Amino acid sequence: MSPLHILHVVGARPNFMKIAPVLEACARRPRLASTLVHTGQHYDEKMSKLFFEELGIPRPDVDLEVGSGSQAAQTALILQRIEPLLLDRRPDLVLVVGDVNSTVACGLAAVKLGIPVAHVEAGLRSFDRTMPEEINRIVTDAISELLFVTEQSGVDNLAREGVPEAKVHLVGNVMIDTLVKHRASAAKSDVLSRLALPARGFAVLTLHRPANVDDPETFARLLEPIVELSREVPVVFPVHPRTRAALDALSGRWAGRMDVRAIEPLGYLDFLKLMSDARLVLTDSGGIQEETTILGVPCVTLRDNTERPITLTHGTNVLAGTRPEGIRAAIARASAARAAPASPPPLWDGRAAERIADILERL
Repeated sequence: MSPLHILHVVGARPNFMKIAPVLEACARRPRLASTLVHTGQHYDEKMSKLFFEELGIPRPDVDLEVGSGSQAAQTALILQRIEPLLLDRRPDLVLVVGDVNSTVACGLAAVKLGIPVAHVEAGLRSFDRTMPEEINRIVTDAISELLFVTEQSGVDNLAREGVPEAKVHLVGNVMIDTLVKHRASAAKSDVLSRLALPARGFAVLTLHRPANVDDPETFARLLEPIVELSREVPVVFPVHPRTRAALDALSGRWAGRMDVRAIEPLGYLDFLKLMSDARLVLTDSGGIQEETTILGVPCVTLRDNTERPITLTHGTNVLAGTRPEGIRAAIARASAARAAPASPPPLWDGRAAERIADILERL
């Protein structure tokens, strides 16, 4: 019997943490053969190289070199470039992860060619269709034959949407597989000394969602309570490329009245160490909500909704909204206690990728 040929797709940095344990689990099974495609949706060569090296991801077999662009332009270019590759390689299955443009575009191209799609991190819903990621999730789940789910809410969402139960598999969270594997290595990072930060004596901020950073007034309102927090503890802000110009435009507003330290994006191990030793993390990232849940670090989510509700019930996450009064209240609530959850969410045990590979092997 010939191996099952799986074409794995990554496109953006969050995908790297999700695909690494899946590739590793598949590599241990002779009945599974893998091809890795990097669409180049996030095209920072230095950061991509660092993530691949730190996470032990093999060099991509193909790089589509798509680069940046509008939602439509980027999605269209990925579709255009992945189709000839699929026709040439003819995989038995295309495996996509997360909710970025590469996820939906490669899924669409595959299913139109009659190639089944597997979606890792399926079923998550914010119920906010103004978020491009929400549209990507809904569409990808609708065309997938295998839906690998991280938490029970995803199973419930897919059932409401009429997805047959046989397609849905609650396997746990591959992001946590990566965290568990690399936590000890991250603990050795010297990032705190490089940034002159005392353990538990700083906060971490990440922001990148267009709804938060593209409009100057919205961004300024959101930053107000964070500037106030920075007068108590320094706030370290690894700045996403799309956020840099917006931050620079506002930098004069609070000159001399804040300690928000804007730094370049960090590698995975440095950032994991930074989060682990923070007093508080503030973010609009979905993955960071999950990681802080396992790390036991208080997290304030600067959004009106989350597609990861288990981080609110089993984790350390507090949903703040985007208005200053809500953020202030969430900071106060999250700062009141620093305690790891009584138990991690079900199946967030570092073995989600093994469960995925077991299911794939049975195909």
